[in-house]
Amino acid sequence: MSLIHLFLLASLVSLEAAASFSPGSRSILRDIGNDVADQKDYAVELNATSFDSVFQNTPAKYAILEFFAHWCPACRNYKPHYEKVARLFNGADAIHPGLVLMTRVDCAAKINVKLCDKFSINRYPMLFWGPPRKFVGGSWDPKQEKSEIIVVDEWRTADLLLNWINKQIGSSYGLDDQKFGNEHLLPNISDLEQISQAIYDIEEATEEAFDIILALKAIKSPETSASFIKFLQLLVAHHPSRRCRKGSAEILVNFDELCPSGQCSYNQESGAKDSLRNFHICGKDVPRGYYMFC
Repeated sequence: MSLIHLFLLASLVSLEAAASFSPGSRSILRDIGNDVADQKDYAVELNATSFDSVFQNTPAKYAILEFFAHWCPACRNYKPHYEKVARLFNGADAIHPGLVLMTRVDCAAKINVKLCDKFSINRYPMLFWGPPRKFVGGSWDPKQEKSEIIVVDEWRTADLLLNWINKQIGSSYGLDDQKFGNEHLLPNISDLEQISQAIYDIEEATEEAFDIILALKAIKSPETSASFIKFLQLLVAHHPSRRCRKGSAEILVNFDELCPSGQCSYNQESGAKDSLRNFHICGKDVPRGYYMFC
């Protein structure tokens, strides 16, 4: 078979494949755009109806608001960059939750036209930064001299935007940060005073949990007794406070005398060693009433 015949055969196969799509369908375009469509959105998309309530109720200390238009090629190109940063701060799996709320508004939607006009939007995308409450019923004017809502001027890539955020809040977050428990409570892990205060918080929370167990007289059967023993074993093995590990171990060693057959004594007579109330799960010297973190 000559090269000309091979070329004609390949062309015929291509035409047949193209004919399998109806003239009005967008199947090919959907296939091309599948990778983009499948990406999870982390930024919260707002409209004129939800705008105020979202900013009013967020626990975040700061907010970023992106004004975009869905038809805008530059906005489409920028969206993956914005979402990379939003992944760090938004959603149930946020790496650094409760710090920055990342939102967007589509100015091409009719419902949002007046909202976008209030913020003097003259290009897309356009990003603003400020305390969430300042966006409630808020506006922005380039001629306004003093405003807690400011324009983000370094945003064109995910790296630039995150670096700009880091400068605003004094952090050093990276795009590759991963979630490791509640490390966002300790932004500066080298701060020994902050670490010790966090340990005090954990000690106090442990004491409060133990106080609740005593107040409810919760250990009153072999089943509840077995659950409490497992709880103590976990504390002895894994509690970050040495005092709590020691106090839990002391209760565990004496548990059979304190709670024979799962029936604990809750009397608090002075010197009564057979009462659970006379034991301190984290020792007697734990500071109380000085919580620093939640």
